[in-house]
Amino acid sequence: MEDLNQSTTTTTTPLPEKLPPTTNKHLLILNCILLSIGNCGGPLILRLYFLHHGHRIWFITFIQTIGFPFILIILTILHFHRRRHAFVITTNHPTTTTTFIYMRRRLFFSVAFIGILTGLDNYLYSYGVAHLPISTYALINATRLVFMAAFAFILVRQKLTAYSVNAVVLLTVGSAVLALQGGGDRPGGERKVEYVMGFVMTVAAAGLYGLVSPLVELMYKKGKEVMTYTLVLEVQMMMCVFATVFCTVGMIFNNDLKVISREAGDFGLGKTKYYMILSISVVLWQCFFLGAIGVIFYGSSLLLGVIVTIQIPVTEILSVIFYKEKFKTEKGVALVLSLWGFISYFYGEYKHMKKLNDDKRCACEVV
Repeated sequence: MEDLNQSTTTTTTPLPEKLPPTTNKHLLILNCILLSIGNCGGPLILRLYFLHHGHRIWFITFIQTIGFPFILIILTILHFHRRRHAFVITTNHPTTTTTFIYMRRRLFFSVAFIGILTGLDNYLYSYGVAHLPISTYALINATRLVFMAAFAFILVRQKLTAYSVNAVVLLTVGSAVLALQGGGDRPGGERKVEYVMGFVMTVAAAGLYGLVSPLVELMYKKGKEVMTYTLVLEVQMMMCVFATVFCTVGMIFNNDLKVISREAGDFGLGKTKYYMILSISVVLWQCFFLGAIGVIFYGSSLLLGVIVTIQIPVTEILSVIFYKEKFKTEKGVALVLSLWGFISYFYGEYKHMKKLNDDKRCACEVV
């Protein structure tokens, strides 16, 4: 009787999400597309806000992560999809059912910590966008790869080749070239101290994001939970929740909540476009965060840094077209160095993968 009771006990376990390699590849491509949309469009829409008399840095930082309910909708759809396809055996065997939340306590606290770091990082980036031309901001942002490579090597033992080290050095030199231009592209009417602080804040933001991405990858590898894409979405949603809470506290102390309606009325493009810009910003930044977390899951944090780097020319071109920003010699040199670093990295990865495939082929022939 006891055995029968044990055999009919219902257990709840997460369903495995084993997908064929082709599907994983397609999902990686999809996440790369989402990342590209958010990475190129997000800063441009933020700059539009600041150019037309938007001044609330805490508020616009809050906007970047407030779109987390979109992820909740996706999780709900996936939950009902799993329930529909769950295989249930009701006779003399444990029943496997689906659960809505897979995250456990230990992972929750890790996500909360990283979420707060994300909120701080978003604030630093917003400050940089507020005081720098987008073209300068994008080039400084390329230093993310430098910090990602360093922290990935320390935290997740990411192997560094001569090509990846060369890419890091080139990106560092490119940023140094921008720093030496001495504020030559400072927007009109902006004080030099604000421009310098914008530069410093953007570098700090790149450094902090370079830490956050390997921390997420480390959390995937060291966590006791079986990491599935559903759990990854839960992680991203809770990161956004804690980042939003962090920014909400900043908004309260800065009295942003009291002046939003007044700022909308004074906005250079009108109140309707003010709220439209905010809405588009919510969508674009959720694309960025979803894409970034997916690229780390299906690839690596270092791959994320490389993809962000290759999109610099796109951001540069868009900033010149839409905001008539000047593209001086220093920016051209920095851009060439960034692209050179990108090519160096991918060539190194190509040679590394080719060597692995050749070794596997030789091993098969020996067998």
